[in-house]
Amino acid sequence: MAMTLHVDIVSAEKELFSGVAEMVTAPGELGELGILPRHSQLLTRLKPGQVRVRLQGGEEQLFYVSGGMLEVQPHLVTILSDTAERARDLDEAAASTAKQRAEQIIADHRSEFEYARAKAELAEAIAQLQTIERLRKLRKS
Repeated sequence: MAMTLHVDIVSAEKELFSGVAEMVTAPGELGELGILPRHSQLLTRLKPGQVRVRLQGGEEQLFYVSGGMLEVQPHLVTILSDTAERARDLDEAAASTAKQRAEQIIADHRSEFEYARAKAELAEAIAQLQTIERLRKLRKS
């Protein structure tokens, strides 16, 4: 039997996942993090992207996070995010529209604040679309 760790994924609105997993992959600010049982303690910020939770038996669950914090203890992973959704609940049309709108604002920006906000919105929209695409690939296999 494989070693496991407990994973909690929580947004400001709700708890999305609480359960046992073999591995967690998350989008750290400095790169993607892979967390296995007995990982050393860690506290880091997350950027917008997908969190993958590999359950016992190999099934993978996908989540989108808008950023947040990741805390790792030897047998516990906690992800706190302002916005988080299960990949299957993401709206591809809304994400595509948000991406186009952010790209237009970046092209036409009039202030640094507007530009920075549009860059953040663009990163979130792209992360959502990438999560949706990964979910499609998982369903095909």
